[in-house]
Amino acid sequence: MSNQFYPEWPDPERLLVVEDDDALRTTLVDMLGTLCRQVRAASTLHEAMREVAQHPPELLLLDLGLPDGDGAELLRRLRVTTDVPIIVLTGRDDEEEKVALLDAGADDFLVKPCGAAELLARVRGQIRRAGVSKAARRWTRLQLDGVEIDLLEQRVVRHGEPQRLTPTEWSLLRTLVLHAGRPLSPRQLWDLVWNREFGDYATHVRVHMTHLRRKIEPDPSMPRLIVTEPGVGYRFAAPPPARST
Repeated sequence: MSNQFYPEWPDPERLLVVEDDDALRTTLVDMLGTLCRQVRAASTLHEAMREVAQHPPELLLLDLGLPDGDGAELLRRLRVTTDVPIIVLTGRDDEEEKVALLDAGADDFLVKPCGAAELLARVRGQIRRAGVSKAARRWTRLQLDGVEIDLLEQRVVRHGEPQRLTPTEWSLLRTLVLHAGRPLSPRQLWDLVWNREFGDYATHVRVHMTHLRRKIEPDPSMPRLIVTEPGVGYRFAAPPPARST
């Protein structure tokens, strides 16, 4: 079994650009064409809704100023039916507007004009994060050598004995699973799980990792689920999920 479940992400098959300015729309399509096999385009809210329904994209690049409506309205409509990543294009670098867009469901935003390198990096980042989130859901229920883990039900049974995890241990396990295949440093785990600015993060992470491994590993002396990456940190490397019964 490979130690790296998600080493690379394939290029997306279809992206959608929603932009009413003809020249800019063409430029954006050309930029994304270096990353994606099929880049579709829409210039109005109505066209965008039709495209999403008929040709669901893996990511949507959305301009706010559309001739037949506000792009923010499209954002809210889409979030009712899809979790596809949405990057908003805006001409204003206003903090309150950014917060409102994120609250409405935007995954990221770019201030126009933006360079090709930044645009492609943002798109690749969102595609990667969406892939990790989707893939990680496959690993929320698993079995290995007498150990059953169900993150959704918050249940761990090891060799027939239910294990009691603390809230911090559940948070630590969930964080590792959601980043499955990716090594996380002690500092990253400290930021993600404890969300504190100060503290002895190395000791906290090491101690809690030891306790967690004792509860979820088939053999804590030879970890198979949470492996140590020397000089880096810890990586969740789960087996195939348990079959539904």
